[in-house]
Amino acid sequence: MFTKWRIFAVNHQRTFSVHLNTMCYCKIKANLKRLKTQLPLTRNYSSAPGIVGSDVKSLHSIINPPVAKIRNIGIMAHIDAGKTTTTERILYYSGYTRSLGDVDDGDTVTDFMAQERERGITIQSAAVTLDWKGYRVNLIDTPGHVDFTLEVERCLRVLDGAVAVFDASAGVEAQTLTVWRQADKHKIPRICFLNKMDKTGASFNYAVESIREKLKAKPLILQLPIGEARTFQGVVDVVNKEKLVWNSNSDDGKDFERMPLSEASDRELLRETIEARNSLIEQVADLDDEFADLVLGEFSENFDLVPAEKLQAAVHRVTLAQAAVPVLCGSALKNKGVQPLLDAVTTYLPSPEEREDRFLQWYKGDLCALAFKVLHDKQRGPLVFLRIYSGTLTPQLAVHNINRNCTERMSRLLLPFADQHVEIPSLTAGNIALTVGLKQTATGDTIVSSKASALAAARRAGRGEREHGKKREAESLLLAGVEVPEPVFFCTIEPPSVAKQPDLDHALERLQREDPSLKVKLDPDSGQTVLCGMGELHIEIIHDRIKREYGLETYLGPLQVAYRETILNSVRAADTLDRVLGDKRHLVSAELEVRPSEEPCAVATIEYADCVGEDLLQASREAIESAVHSACLQGPLLGSPVQDVAMTLHSLMIHPGTSTTMVTACISRCMQKALKKADKQVLEPLMSLEVTVSREYLSPVLADLAQRRGNIQEIQSRQDNRVVVGFVPLAEIMGYSTVLRTLTSGSATFALELSTYQAMSPQDQSALLNQRSGLAPGL
Repeated sequence: MFTKWRIFAVNHQRTFSVHLNTMCYCKIKANLKRLKTQLPLTRNYSSAPGIVGSDVKSLHSIINPPVAKIRNIGIMAHIDAGKTTTTERILYYSGYTRSLGDVDDGDTVTDFMAQERERGITIQSAAVTLDWKGYRVNLIDTPGHVDFTLEVERCLRVLDGAVAVFDASAGVEAQTLTVWRQADKHKIPRICFLNKMDKTGASFNYAVESIREKLKAKPLILQLPIGEARTFQGVVDVVNKEKLVWNSNSDDGKDFERMPLSEASDRELLRETIEARNSLIEQVADLDDEFADLVLGEFSENFDLVPAEKLQAAVHRVTLAQAAVPVLCGSALKNKGVQPLLDAVTTYLPSPEEREDRFLQWYKGDLCALAFKVLHDKQRGPLVFLRIYSGTLTPQLAVHNINRNCTERMSRLLLPFADQHVEIPSLTAGNIALTVGLKQTATGDTIVSSKASALAAARRAGRGEREHGKKREAESLLLAGVEVPEPVFFCTIEPPSVAKQPDLDHALERLQREDPSLKVKLDPDSGQTVLCGMGELHIEIIHDRIKREYGLETYLGPLQVAYRETILNSVRAADTLDRVLGDKRHLVSAELEVRPSEEPCAVATIEYADCVGEDLLQASREAIESAVHSACLQGPLLGSPVQDVAMTLHSLMIHPGTSTTMVTACISRCMQKALKKADKQVLEPLMSLEVTVSREYLSPVLADLAQRRGNIQEIQSRQDNRVVVGFVPLAEIMGYSTVLRTLTSGSATFALELSTYQAMSPQDQSALLNQRSGLAPGL
């Protein structure tokens, strides 16, 4: 049995003092006697971490628990709300780490990259697996910085529930709104954890009200704090009318008491709890018909008699329907309130079978999984994270990638247990797995057991060959991936020498596979490699990773804003391409019209006039669309992508035997000619800005934003601070963090998010063109 198990220590993470190789059973037994007090092979949650428990779990329960006992959850929040600290406490209390990690000390499990530990922020999402009271919890800690929003998006895609962490002194912040919208988009049930209840300025009521007002959610208060800020001691369980008080002498927060509230010693607290419980029962009864019938039928005269189990079941149904969100509180840093949060995760958030996708019935138990993350390991190569929706994964299994239409064989199957990867013999539906050996698979790819399996599932779904043909048939069963946002910053990157260019290309190829929001392109005029990213920090991190992980001292050019271009009027153009290649004549003649589109659109809208023959279009439609899209990649003003444009093809003449390449070349040249003739407009990215500043520094911050072409929408009050909400062009906000620190003596914070692209004023556009005239093609 032991020969099938190997424990792998992750390169960048803490490792156990002993590494177990595949050795014979007797050898392991001898080593265990000697090292019994050093290495916990089994988990006993009643004992302290590091002590070997007497209860030995079966391998089957560790690897494949019942689907009803699985919880796939994510931790999401605004930056610095305490996500990673909460994750660290969850790992410690569940028995999978032996010491409490701290973000400030740079020794947390999930923040294992050097850049994360230096900056004290989460950059990459990290998956950990743990057990809690008989439940398997697959937990993903996500970043809070706006530059890494895609990390949150692709994790939420594969999760069944989420814990939204809030700073109790700040309530809902800018990035909280972003991740909340992402959870709404993927219909993720969630619970709220009001963290930092011990922080100066913490206010439970303010935080709950901000959830109600800003997120338009219905909070269900399941806990009340005992004290706030410095006086915070514990929490009250509203459902069970009990108080949980942590021992002030306990260093790790494991020692706490759960006591029923009594009239004698907790009169005021009991009164508040009864009021909160009655209010909770009324709220849930309004949202759940089954619970309403129960309350009105049996407990209408006395809500106190409503059983806690019935109330919990009703809150679970309401949470699953996303009609409301349970609210809990605590302080992860002070080790208070984390164990009840884990209980709430298992009680109120759904299992995979409660979130099952309708189309999975078409696979009838065959393998169907979604790749949502890729990492590169120096020893093992690409590590692909998969969420298994149906079927079973085993090592050495050949799987088919529908997106890339290729078959690959996975060599190993791993389970991420805290800071280890444990090799396992199989994994069933509902779990999150880590695979080794999939060299082509990327984020968003759908994995099935074989091509025949996908086609059979498509036929069961009623999408047979008669309608779409075999290729479209398989495409129709793709699991929805993630939408990759367009980059807003770009800069050139150069290797230290020409000989190192292949190494740089290899590094960038790997980094792009890990991070789909990173785009790399080649400048056709200068031949330079251009990095396109989501922000200053994003590009800075990529640059640092190339240096540390691939040993390349690269040079970055100045950061530049990713502008867009559009046209203001309708223009017609015609073009003819006549070439003789070998003994064949290639002749194409086209006339088209470009105009501003009625609705904003990133990709050009293509229409065809009635006079263009259907037979002609049938053969050349793909070539025409490819030509239009390639022509819109570089606009006539700055060489930036063209958007909000519609094209109508009025006439097309193709000589028999003309290649589709010539059709594409002619249409593309005609399109470029039309764009040059039209009145052109530069569009600049407009950022949504939120600055949190104390009252005394408000005036200088507002004056500075006015100089940056900022448009202030409102100024909100948040406790003793002011929150400035508005819009500002991205070009004006570069390097803003340094200026803001100087203006406010380091006390203010800000958050940015891309809002839209807006037309530049004639003066600003003229100044930009003059500034970029040496760089812009064709000027």
